[in-house]
Amino acid sequence: MNTRVFREYDIRGVADRDLDDALVTDLGRAFAARVAEAADRSHRPRIAVGRDCRLTSPRLRDALVRGLTEDADVVDVGEVPTPILYFAAHHLAVDGAVMITGSHNPPEDNGFKLLVGTASLHGDAIAALRRAIAARRAAGEAPRAPRGAVEHADVVPAYLDHAASRLRLGDRRPRVVVDAGNGAGGPAAVALYTRLGFDVVPLYCEPDGRFPHHHPDPTVPANVADLIAKVAETGAELGIALDGDADRVGAVDGRGRILWGDQLMILFGKAILAELPGASFVGEVKCSQAMYDELAKAGGQAEMWKVGHSLIKARMKETGAALAGEMSGHMFFAHRYLGFDDAVYAGARLLELLSRGERTLAALADELPVMVNTPELRVDCPDDLKFAVVAGATARLRARPDVLGVVDIDGVRARFADGWGLVRASNTQPALVVRCEARDAARLAAIHGVVEDAIAAARAAAEEEAR
Repeated sequence: MNTRVFREYDIRGVADRDLDDALVTDLGRAFAARVAEAADRSHRPRIAVGRDCRLTSPRLRDALVRGLTEDADVVDVGEVPTPILYFAAHHLAVDGAVMITGSHNPPEDNGFKLLVGTASLHGDAIAALRRAIAARRAAGEAPRAPRGAVEHADVVPAYLDHAASRLRLGDRRPRVVVDAGNGAGGPAAVALYTRLGFDVVPLYCEPDGRFPHHHPDPTVPANVADLIAKVAETGAELGIALDGDADRVGAVDGRGRILWGDQLMILFGKAILAELPGASFVGEVKCSQAMYDELAKAGGQAEMWKVGHSLIKARMKETGAALAGEMSGHMFFAHRYLGFDDAVYAGARLLELLSRGERTLAALADELPVMVNTPELRVDCPDDLKFAVVAGATARLRARPDVLGVVDIDGVRARFADGWGLVRASNTQPALVVRCEARDAARLAAIHGVVEDAIAAARAAAEEEAR
């Protein structure tokens, strides 16, 4: 068993190397037992299962269901994006849910997102599943005959009904291009936006787990190049991009500019504050300082938190925030919605915002603060070194006299007089995540250089220690 697939907020690896049938079936057994602990003991637990369109997802579904049905009934909701599986956890009478997805990772990857009730498992709860599997194997426990039933349910119509009912549209209906990257979310997005009356131009909206046109990750500018071109070709006002399982949204305006997650947070946040003065928000350590400043200026309260969809959702519930978001495009609407990350619904909220005024998305983007920043940069670093490298970089940055303070809730975000630099360990890949921001390009380059130097020195020390 490759223990590295058990990550902070999901289980993920190269499907045909790390997720063999035996491990996946054992995961099903362990998860069913975990759900049973929390479920009403008067009935056998019911667990919803969904899968994305990756070529390995059907195999993983079959292996998982074999394990789940030893102790639970399964409601198979079919090939759906992650937010529709999340919706099923709320809509159906189930005690837990599993989404089989590799999200925005390469086609050969796959994995599992797990919910007990409607709450995502993360941290030690995922590690506990690993320990339960290891204990079962050490004890030599034999498989038992399945007792649970498997039924199939189509929750897409109910999802579309619910999402549409939570919107308050104005009169305008701009043209929109939707690029789903051949992920699982294309059909639902096109169906919802068309139902709402928008002129929808689909682009790569047919699910295909090979992702033949481009990688389904809208945080990488190259992956939205076709979307930008299609917006220009069709005269659309905007383009909406989804990642592979449609829990992350991207947007481009009519002038070909990408709006990142923290910029969308400013637009969404101000719209929410017009309805709900004093609302609170949760961002994460990669978000621009401009986002925190703009939401505060508009009368909101914005908190900086850790990266990770499970961690953000948990913090939202703790604080009662109306909206949370990540620079990577995860958007969590508790305001008029169910509080999970849903790129299809987030795209609809962007269309709602535009429908209620005469300004285009480009005009709204013109009003956003101008900061100079890097995109989310990923630096390859082995899983067994990355946390040591971050710890070493933290110590080095904290010791610098030009660093005015650090936020170390997730990696280290070092604040300088005119900007900041971040380094943290990725929770999904063997990589470090770096992002920097400053008032001008020269200072951005300088801050980025300081962060790179800290990483290089920390990595050299970590590698020496590991020898």
